[in-house]
Amino acid sequence: MFDIKWIRENPDAFDEGLGRRGLAPAAAELMALDGARREAQTAAQEIQAGRNALSKEIGAAKAKGEDAADLIARVSRSKEEQGEAEEKARAQAEDLDRALSGIPNLPADDVPVGPDEAANVEVRRWGDVPEFDFEAKEHFDIGEGLGLMDFDRAARMSGARFVILTGALARMERALASFMLDLHTTEFGHTEVNPPALVRDEALYGTGQLPKFGDDLFRTRDDYWLIPTAEVPLTNMVAGDIVDEAALPLRYAAMTWCFRSEAGAAGKDTRGMIRQHQFTKVEMVAVTRPEDSAAELERMTGCAEEVLKRLGLPFRTVVLSTGDMGFSAQKTNDIEVWLPGQGRYREISSCSNCGDFQARRMKARYRPAEGKGTRFVHTLNGSGLAVGRTLVAILENGQRADGSVSVPEALGPYMGGMEVIEPHGS
Repeated sequence: MFDIKWIRENPDAFDEGLGRRGLAPAAAELMALDGARREAQTAAQEIQAGRNALSKEIGAAKAKGEDAADLIARVSRSKEEQGEAEEKARAQAEDLDRALSGIPNLPADDVPVGPDEAANVEVRRWGDVPEFDFEAKEHFDIGEGLGLMDFDRAARMSGARFVILTGALARMERALASFMLDLHTTEFGHTEVNPPALVRDEALYGTGQLPKFGDDLFRTRDDYWLIPTAEVPLTNMVAGDIVDEAALPLRYAAMTWCFRSEAGAAGKDTRGMIRQHQFTKVEMVAVTRPEDSAAELERMTGCAEEVLKRLGLPFRTVVLSTGDMGFSAQKTNDIEVWLPGQGRYREISSCSNCGDFQARRMKARYRPAEGKGTRFVHTLNGSGLAVGRTLVAILENGQRADGSVSVPEALGPYMGGMEVIEPHGS
């Protein structure tokens, strides 16, 4: 959400930012809506002032013993006129809010400009891509070969884009989530949270999923929404709050199931665990002062990268272009893990600085230690990591010619010292 006052004062900068997103100018239209709203508010205020003056005249007339019936009738009519003007002002304000809520965040100055992922800029790589003396398989062939990954049974009970993991793979998913949470909470200073997986409209509005992306979500019959990411409840922990500056930054981490309809993913990753309706993810959220958020984005990205380093998984980090960023993001760093079965890097973490975009929607502010008033906080979010995709990466990078899979050393304590996953029954 944007400050309409800032748009009035900086219309060219606003439109330039939209242009970098590949969007048409909108400042003139928004200022016209704002002008109509302000005009209606002014009219209501003028009617109120006029009625106050009439009330004084009525008092004076009665004090003189004069007939005040005409003045009283004019006051009555002015109440109706004021009500109509206030209703018009409310409608104009709703039109303005509706228009503002559908506009994505403006990109930071250092975000590469481009229409899609082809314009993303790689900033670093880590790890050696494994070489095999056999043809590398994709994760679903490996998992099914182990007898521990079943898409057919999942489809019979739930439909496409679900999976059943059993035995060592079920344990590995649990182990990965625990490993990630322990790392984020003991070494990186995040507070672990176990948040709700069902939220109301206002929570999703606050983080930017509503009203524009409702089709990407699952909704219950009694108007709850299943969370698409723990970003939603974690960020909304400060909704409506005024936090003392001394308490910042706030850093949270949570492991949750996430639910996405994948409405726009027809034909994409239809096999396997890359794109599912239900998946496990460890999420990081940070709430900072405005001047700290750029550095916090790099810190958060480093936290996600360290998970992959500890697991020995090769990856690259890219800055997303203006056309590839999410709706609420000001700047996004994606981390892409190497998948030998696909022979390419695939996203496993997305870390974004949202500036004050979400904070304005949530009315989340802080009170500076010096000076008066309050300021909007900056919010950031990042996957730390997508657990299912991390399991996929371990299967593909750790695959062996006999169908078994090497377990990363870092997971040993979480998997009872298991070093290799053998095919079930072997």
